Amino acid sequence: MAESIAEKGYRETTVADIVAHARTSRRTFYEHFNDRADCFLALFEQKTQTRMAEIAAAVDPEVDLVDQIDRAIDVFLEGESMEPELQRSFVRELPGLPEATEVVHESLERYASMLVAMTEAARERHPEIKRPLSRDIAVILVGGLRELLVISIQDGRDLHELKEAAVTVTRAILNAVKDA
Repeated sequence: MAESIAEKGYRETTVADIVAHARTSRRTFYEHFNDRADCFLALFEQKTQTRMAEIAAAVDPEVDLVDQIDRAIDVFLEGESMEPELQRSFVRELPGLPEATEVVHESLERYASMLVAMTEAARERHPEIKRPLSRDIAVILVGGLRELLVISIQDGRDLHELKEAAVTVTRAILNAVKDA
């Protein structure tokens, strides 16, 4: 699916294209997926899990929370920049799939939970962080960063340009938690 999207985009990708790239049969495809949209959602889910694992591996809980966030944003933006056609397809095509609403929602929730967990781990090591990061604040932060990413992809911007804004807002929110 990812290879075909890189070549043709999601709209032009067919099951025949997917099975050709996978070097498998239609029968095998339909043993795993109901249709092309189901495969697309599975790809989105797999990419989300991969990105979260990359972030978790790159962040050192022993360092200052601000440094952890800077590193997490670097890894996130670098990963999202690596497959621009795929990211554009997620931004443009996922909203049109009724079954995608829940998958996108779950993705946002997992990123927010990861941010809350990072903050909590930092609190254990850094007593100057006075209160936990609430789930609601984490959702606002992650959702806002996601929307910035979506708009930037639609505008064709280099995603690395987002780092300053992402870091500034994240630091401001975390400093508010730290100083509470």
